[in-house]
Amino acid sequence: MENKELKERFIDEKTGIEYRLVGDYYIPNITIPKARRTGNIGKYGRLKLSYMKKYKIPEYTEMLLSNELKSYLLDIEDECKDKLELLIKQMAEKENVTEELKVNNQLEWVARMNNIKNRAEEIILNEIIYL
Repeated sequence: MENKELKERFIDEKTGIEYRLVGDYYIPNITIPKARRTGNIGKYGRLKLSYMKKYKIPEYTEMLLSNELKSYLLDIEDECKDKLELLIKQMAEKENVTEELKVNNQLEWVARMNNIKNRAEEIILNEIIYL
């Protein structure tokens, strides 16, 4: 048999994929693109991730393979936090839950703010997370 020298790298003409020689084997020279955002995924990002894994499998898989999932979840996290803050502020103003109430009747203020926060979170879950 003839002893051919193996090329260090070559490109498959059918697929266009570049291969590199590692030992006696050719390995595809594939790299994962870097995520455009970094950070920790919070409560709302994890809720969206869980929902996508269960109900949006094609979108989840596509984002995971293209390395866009973490950036997307971080964007969702930011969007939810911003909207939650805005909704709580607007609802508190509309329902006259003020600092004066907080000073005069703390228990009433806490009860009303908890109610507002729960309603605002329900809106976020329905409009952003579970879509």
